Amino acid sequence: MNRKNFIGGCFRIIIGITLGLGLFIPGAASAYDAPGDAANFYKSDKVTVHKVTFQNQYRMKVVGNLFVPKNLGKDAKNLAIVVGHPMGAVKEQSANLYATKMAERGFVTLSLDLSFWGESEGQPRNAVLPDIYAEDFSAAVDFLGTRAFVDRERIGVIGICGSGGFAISAAKIDPRLKAIATVSMYDMGAANRHALGQSLTLEQRKRILKEAAEQRYVEYAGVTPKYTSGSVHELNENSTPIEREFYEFYRTPRGEYTPQGSSMKLTTHPTLTSNVKFMNFYPFNDIETISPRPMLFIAGQKAHSIKFSQDAYRLAAEPKELYIVPGAGHVDLYDRVNLIPWDKLTDFFTAALK
Repeated sequence: MNRKNFIGGCFRIIIGITLGLGLFIPGAASAYDAPGDAANFYKSDKVTVHKVTFQNQYRMKVVGNLFVPKNLGKDAKNLAIVVGHPMGAVKEQSANLYATKMAERGFVTLSLDLSFWGESEGQPRNAVLPDIYAEDFSAAVDFLGTRAFVDRERIGVIGICGSGGFAISAAKIDPRLKAIATVSMYDMGAANRHALGQSLTLEQRKRILKEAAEQRYVEYAGVTPKYTSGSVHELNENSTPIEREFYEFYRTPRGEYTPQGSSMKLTTHPTLTSNVKFMNFYPFNDIETISPRPMLFIAGQKAHSIKFSQDAYRLAAEPKELYIVPGAGHVDLYDRVNLIPWDKLTDFFTAALK
């Protein structure tokens, strides 16, 4: 089998070598200047931020940041939005930015670390478990819906990258999520089963499954888990455009963030044995049952991931909208504040949660 790289989801899936090996491309990283409007770590003096914790249904502690507009009507029941981070990331990467900007526009917002990532509980770290990820969104609704200043009948959700699929998965069985918006969405199931452009063959998929299954024996004996895929840590002349795109966010000051107590070498990398669980993940199945709750799919015109949003839009029932951002790539919509359609998001949630 050729040593060919496939980019799956927000990950790099390596085919033809043992999974978990060859994670990093050798060679010196090139200099990088972030776009002038990239503002992943944006802070606002119009918003108060509170670190919060709550439990999901499985008694796992979930950690989030609650953003409250300083001009909030304390005696009013306010609109609220849950914000989920890209797959393999943490709330400090893109989710906090969206939560801050939407709080400036009058919404109570909550960014959260999905279980097994960031400050939230879950062992082993960086484990893949899509059902628990979806449950975390429902747990965030539990938390928000019990705040005196939030109208529990008017809570929406924004899912960025992989969290778009997890938010949809949650909304299919949790009608309390009244409006669903996704940004640069990845269907992590399809990405792992087929890779981009249907480039992963069934035989290659079976090899991945076999390698991950054999690794379970090793880890059952007490060996430290192996990690796979994720964003590369270095670039060279052979690095692909998608590798460069993720590197420029996750491995430079533009968006790099390592949670306390974690290792930078493990950020974005899921465990080898759990990552195959994505192959059983079908977030778009029954997506039409979310109707009549409205859905908004936002994607960049130049995004390598645009087909996931197009597929979800095609399968969803009305009311729905596919909004394409001219000139934007996938990662551009993580943090480029002049490209992210804030007015569109504001209008969508204002109308959907009226």
